[in-house]
Amino acid sequence: MHFTLDVLPNTRKTFNRIIENTSLEDLNKIPKGFNNNVIWNIGHIVVTQQMLAYKLSGLPIMISDELVGKYRKDTKPEGAVTQEELDEIKALLFSTIEKTKADYSNGLFKNYQEYTVSTTGNTLTNIDEAFQFIMLHEGMHLGYVMALLRAIKG
Repeated sequence: MHFTLDVLPNTRKTFNRIIENTSLEDLNKIPKGFNNNVIWNIGHIVVTQQMLAYKLSGLPIMISDELVGKYRKDTKPEGAVTQEELDEIKALLFSTIEKTKADYSNGLFKNYQEYTVSTTGNTLTNIDEAFQFIMLHEGMHLGYVMALLRAIKG
């Protein structure tokens, strides 16, 4: 199995623990000096994984166009997330990675449309590079989430 696909579920467990241990109100708060909130960051990592792994491989994504529109790159929170939407994001944390692992094992990721990521300027040329970047991306957003939580809790 691909090392990155073994690491990602552990990162997602950390995001899940944050959801479980933080009130919906705090998940939605945007502290002074920030332009997004905890739940936006978590929704964003789910959407980004789907776009970088599936969309650029020419495969159907597992998430709604509505979620993509709310959490894709260059978006920001536009109102409070409801409990229902939070539950959907929480479920997608694991179902998306489980399906990705299965699809990778079954050889579904055959093609890849090159994509240059704005974060590092590197060009992803295949699914393995995409997985490596996804792991980096989720680690960065975990750091943002930790900073947001520190700002919220004072």
